[in-house]
Amino acid sequence: GIPYCPVSPAYSLLSQDFAKLRHVCDLLQPGLVFVGDAAAYQRAIDAVLPAATPMITVRGEIAGRRQVSFASLLEQPGGAEAEAAFAGTGPDSIAKFLFTSGSTKLPKAVITTQRMLCSNQQMLLQTFPEFGETPPVLVDWLPWNHTFGGSHNVGIVLYNGGSFYLDDGKPTAQGFAQTLRNLKEISPTAYLTVPKGWEELASALEQDAELREVFFKRISLLFFAAAGLSQSVWDRLDRVAELHCGERIRMMAGLGMTEASPSCTFTTGPLSMAGYVGLPAPGCEVRLVPVDGKLEGRFRGPHIMPGYWRSAQQTLDAFDSQGFYCSGDALKLADPRDPQLGLMFDGRIAEDFKLSSGVFVSVGPLRSRAVLEGSPYVQDLVVTAPDRECLGALVFARMLECRRLSGLAASASDTEVLASEPVREWFAGWLQRLNRQATGNASRLEWIALLDEPASIDRGEITDKGSINQRAVLQWRAEQVEALYRGLDPAILRAGAKS
Repeated sequence: GIPYCPVSPAYSLLSQDFAKLRHVCDLLQPGLVFVGDAAAYQRAIDAVLPAATPMITVRGEIAGRRQVSFASLLEQPGGAEAEAAFAGTGPDSIAKFLFTSGSTKLPKAVITTQRMLCSNQQMLLQTFPEFGETPPVLVDWLPWNHTFGGSHNVGIVLYNGGSFYLDDGKPTAQGFAQTLRNLKEISPTAYLTVPKGWEELASALEQDAELREVFFKRISLLFFAAAGLSQSVWDRLDRVAELHCGERIRMMAGLGMTEASPSCTFTTGPLSMAGYVGLPAPGCEVRLVPVDGKLEGRFRGPHIMPGYWRSAQQTLDAFDSQGFYCSGDALKLADPRDPQLGLMFDGRIAEDFKLSSGVFVSVGPLRSRAVLEGSPYVQDLVVTAPDRECLGALVFARMLECRRLSGLAASASDTEVLASEPVREWFAGWLQRLNRQATGNASRLEWIALLDEPASIDRGEITDKGSINQRAVLQWRAEQVEALYRGLDPAILRAGAKS
């Protein structure tokens, strides 16, 4: 009966100024704080939380704080108070708060009710009936402070009586080995991850017969979200499934958001391609409204939030006059002549801008295509810039893959890696490939710049889940963008040039 809030560890462990953590605590005014490792969180706690705030710790002690150990709580049997609290909850009881990623402003606290969570799980069950036929088994690394891991995936197991194995790995060069060890022990019935996870897993499945045997033993569903999946990775997964299982395992996706707990559409239609988000989930109404030359996707249903916590104006701004949540996501019909085929993602409306010629630039599709074409060397990019004559792009590269490509020694700096001939030649070729599909100034990149300074979470350039905040990057790197347009920055690679 007490709402809780899982907070991103990055706000405490990666941030230097703790601005987002302070914002979270000021908004929620927590009556109790839980930490796994006291030593790791001591600095953040001392900087942000009042001395009187009580703590629960799993490991270690926090000096000068009121605290109890998690182990001591487990020794106390549950009582009538817990049963009474459970009996007192209802559909509109607040289960938890989930903070948005803060990709445009400070994170907002999404009120997440029991009705929202249960409704969305019923939508999932009607979309994927196999969850009700065989108890789901998930092996999952996704953090619970995000709606994908903490509402969608945990909810699948809770709602359908399955088994949830916590994967302590991650889809990174350092963490994926642990994920592979876990997947060799547990055969999931469905596997859900972000595109980077599928990239890593595709390579491992191609090379490891033992992994294929365990992974495909009872798998019935593959799923990705949070970003677009490269068609080449998708094709490789299809091939390895065909060779091992004799058939493809359906790769599913959809459109969701924290405010919808999270699912609104699923790719249950007949199409299977990058950018396709499918058809409305059962019980979800979708409205397409013209905004700035695009169609904004708006959503209504029992899975949609009642509002943002202690933020009346932001709540009011988030809904239209008919009670639909205004997502800011642009959608379009896959085929205007046949709406039943479903919807395509068409970018974020807030990211779009006009060139000095007045030509409108649709950033989302351009950015998505560039990232998908840039695998495995492109992490993300920011398209520049409003009111200019032409487009450029600031590119955040995957440094581990670029370092391998460069052939340089491990002691080489990131700047040296990005300046190496093999790396610059690859990116020059990538730029040429992108521009072959350009139809004019609004989709042609005249130059790119490889950034050796990573995006900063404190400056708001990157969210804790790794997505890039386009506006913040352009704001903080305005001088570099100006130098690039004037041709004064050596990081620049121009269209048609090799180095």
